[in-house]
Amino acid sequence: MARRVHIVGGGLSGLSAAVEIAGSGQHVIVHEAGPACGGRARSYEDRKLGCRIDNGNHLLLTANEAVFRYMGLIGALNTLQGPDEPIFPFVDLQKPCVWTLDLSMGRVPWWVFSPTRRVPGMRLSELLSLKRLIDAQPNQVVSDCLLPGEFSRRLLDPFSIAALNTPSNEASAALLGHVINESLAKGGRACLPRFPKVGLSESLVDPALAHLSILKAEVRTGRRVTGLETTNGRVTALVFPDERIDIGEDDAVILAVTAPVAAGLLKDVLPALVVPDEFEGIFNAHFRLERPPVPVGAFAKTRFVGVVDAVTEWIFLKDDILSVTVSAANRYADRDPEELGQQIWREVRQAMDGLLAGPLPVEPPLQRLVWEKRATFAATPSQLRKRPGAATGLVNLALAGDWTATGLPATIDGSIRSGVAAVKALGLRGPMSD
Repeated sequence: MARRVHIVGGGLSGLSAAVEIAGSGQHVIVHEAGPACGGRARSYEDRKLGCRIDNGNHLLLTANEAVFRYMGLIGALNTLQGPDEPIFPFVDLQKPCVWTLDLSMGRVPWWVFSPTRRVPGMRLSELLSLKRLIDAQPNQVVSDCLLPGEFSRRLLDPFSIAALNTPSNEASAALLGHVINESLAKGGRACLPRFPKVGLSESLVDPALAHLSILKAEVRTGRRVTGLETTNGRVTALVFPDERIDIGEDDAVILAVTAPVAAGLLKDVLPALVVPDEFEGIFNAHFRLERPPVPVGAFAKTRFVGVVDAVTEWIFLKDDILSVTVSAANRYADRDPEELGQQIWREVRQAMDGLLAGPLPVEPPLQRLVWEKRATFAATPSQLRKRPGAATGLVNLALAGDWTATGLPATIDGSIRSGVAAVKALGLRGPMSD
């Protein structure tokens, strides 16, 4: 009888693990508590807007090797789009200015010497901030490393908040330094922006489910695991509200759930396990227009723009939908969501002036406001120390999730890496593995 690998959780971490070993002769079973797989990176039909939207905006870079490897395995690379240049348009609402960061393709950062390609108003001496971040000690926060000036205000601080989903005066400088080493430091070829042509599910979830189906893996939705049984240092059963599944001697379990769920399931099984327990929110606002607007300039190539010194941080255009992402949203927790949505729309109108062929309406169109209050763990130095590795004290159980010790923030790339790491920790490498 083939070894069974039970993967608890059908988000990207769990799907990554399943894709890694499916077709290797092992019987893969994914147990997802909700009605659909994908976790935070999925699409859904929104009745209020009358269309399909992503539950959040995610921008990929060509540096995200784990993501592109995963998408290659599931045959979904052709579902992405993006400019052929490493360009990133920005709008500063406080010191009105529109510019495009235009990186050099190679590792040599020629762009910093060109006033038309770099951050307006920056001084070359401010580049020392990058070295300070890359050399940062574990207890340092990002703001400790940022030199005052436009390079930090207009680029490094917004980049830090977007990547780490944590305010710069709390976020780990060392973690941001690692992100910079894996992206900006590698040059523009590693920083080409990519995003789904249609939606997150169509790029990251649906192709994976189709791939798993072809390889005879099982995906069971609406199946919430409520407990684990263990004997002699190994998992012996998964407990559901209506059944109990025995785990054979050769079987394995990958727990690919959120940190709070993992802590709850393992509190009696692995009482010494420590997981991140502080979280940051993300606020998303989706606005549906009466007709698709016409983008111009660099915005026409990227379909996204960064916004500086505003509640609004990133604006994405997809057909007739303008979507706004606000990271590290705990700082706005006392604000009324509707009032926050109105401010964001005012900022969107201001930011889009000159980036669209015509003006946006004064009153917000149809809108959907989504506040994910525990979107990611807080990427602080103290919380990073609480990230566990994939291996556990149980020989047939491994952990996966963007909150585990991936070396990355809570990103899509980190999620997918964690699934691969869990497979490696259990020695379950299949024929699709490196």
